[in-house]
Amino acid sequence: MTTASETPHLDFIREIVAADVSAGKNGGMVVTRFPPEPNGYLHIGHAKSICLNFGIAQEHAPSSRCHLRFDDTNPTKEETEYVDSIIEDVKWLGFDWDDHLFYASDYFEKLYNFAEQLINKGLAFVCDLNADQMRAHRGTLTEPGRNSPFRERSVSENLDLFHDPVIYRILHADHHRTGSAWCIYPMYDYAHPLSDAIEGITHSICTLEFEDHRPLYDWLVDHIDGLPSRPIQREFSRLNLNWTIMSKRKLLRLVKENHVSGWDDPRMPTLSGLRRRGYTPESIRAFCKGIGVTKFNAQTDMGVLENAVREDLNKTVERRMAVLRPLKLVIENYPEDYTEEIEVINNPEDPAAGTRKLPLGREVFVERDDFAEVPPKDWRRFTLGAEVRLTNAFCVICTDVIKDSAGNVIELRCTYDETTRHGKNPEGRAKVKAAVHWVSARHAVSASVRMYDRLFTVDNPEAAAGDDGDFTSFINPKSLEVIENAKLETSLAGADPGQRFQFVRIGYFIADAKDSLPGKPVFNRVVTMKDGYAKQGK
Repeated sequence: MTTASETPHLDFIREIVAADVSAGKNGGMVVTRFPPEPNGYLHIGHAKSICLNFGIAQEHAPSSRCHLRFDDTNPTKEETEYVDSIIEDVKWLGFDWDDHLFYASDYFEKLYNFAEQLINKGLAFVCDLNADQMRAHRGTLTEPGRNSPFRERSVSENLDLFHDPVIYRILHADHHRTGSAWCIYPMYDYAHPLSDAIEGITHSICTLEFEDHRPLYDWLVDHIDGLPSRPIQREFSRLNLNWTIMSKRKLLRLVKENHVSGWDDPRMPTLSGLRRRGYTPESIRAFCKGIGVTKFNAQTDMGVLENAVREDLNKTVERRMAVLRPLKLVIENYPEDYTEEIEVINNPEDPAAGTRKLPLGREVFVERDDFAEVPPKDWRRFTLGAEVRLTNAFCVICTDVIKDSAGNVIELRCTYDETTRHGKNPEGRAKVKAAVHWVSARHAVSASVRMYDRLFTVDNPEAAAGDDGDFTSFINPKSLEVIENAKLETSLAGADPGQRFQFVRIGYFIADAKDSLPGKPVFNRVVTMKDGYAKQGK
């Protein structure tokens, strides 16, 4: 028996839906919709709406469904490319609409007839005021608005003049689906509620900025005759994520001005960018579930999203050895022509992942940052005379440092202790506290590694720019560092594009979906092992 304290908590939207189902409204059915405008690529903010709308429909299956509907009412900004990308993103997140894929353009004829119906009822009229005059007639917060002088036109005159009322605009532009069939297009606030009603939507779930639009939404569905359903609009707060921007218009500017390589640049907050970066759909769904659904606008820290992918990848991906900035280490008392194989665990979090064998020879690569000629306090890695464990192998003591003519360290020499193999520590011997990763020099695979960081140097670039500033001035010049000739363990040579790994001690990485090739791998850093920004904040 489930007690009250064990009952899963429902957000306020789900509470409304559950109450409607319990009351038998709409015959117990729940029909939601995700209605993107195909004027750009989806970003992480859209993922919150996708997970909410499709999630609610799934929770009330099988008598419920969620539609994917493109609100394609502005042909000057919409492209088939965006339609295709949106379909791919929603599927990638793990959701399906079956045969419920619709377009507002499917209803252009009906919407036009509905507008004529409003005119015939005397509820709509054609206004010849220009934009400035119309703005003046609307009034202000302190002064009431004035009726348009064209409000009293007769129905027949309005029908004759029906071009560009507030609910329609004149646009002599080809539409990506209807071509040149129309020269007038419905405004979003007009097409949206009526499309909901045509499709039988029961719960129209919108972000909070549409709360002020709800009176128009209700007025339209209440005054049009012959609609199949009477949908109800409910609003929730949109996702605001720091260290990035969430405006499609500004994201488009980043693309057009070549601040990024495209909509799927791994630094972008777009779903295609996050996918190429290496984020998993499971991590994004977990993130959306964790941040919840409220009516209060708040800023969510990027670290919450990063932690979601860390938690997912920690459980699911295999570990691999990779040295990004290699420094050669020669084990002088190891046989020159001998290679052994060391068995290592693929994922300590997943016993089913099994083990693999790593080659080990006399020469290995270690990270240059793991050596300090003059070590700071509490240094536990390589320095002259210090003992360090090579992960999964044995302990070594650095005996000599080789430099070039300019004084740069180019090689370390060491000796190993046979009694410390396989993590063993002989009785009575002081335990070596530090372990460093390594790659066999003879078997190493060279690779290009892209170290991605946050795209902006400030946590709220739009606010930092102000009304007169330019948010692009805060683009982080170190948001991408490309490391050539990194050295990876031999198994990574055949990594499939899109395959993810944890590089031991470094972070989580993915073989780039576009550029990685067999024998010439290219890896993108998904996320660091730990949240370095949180540490800086402390």
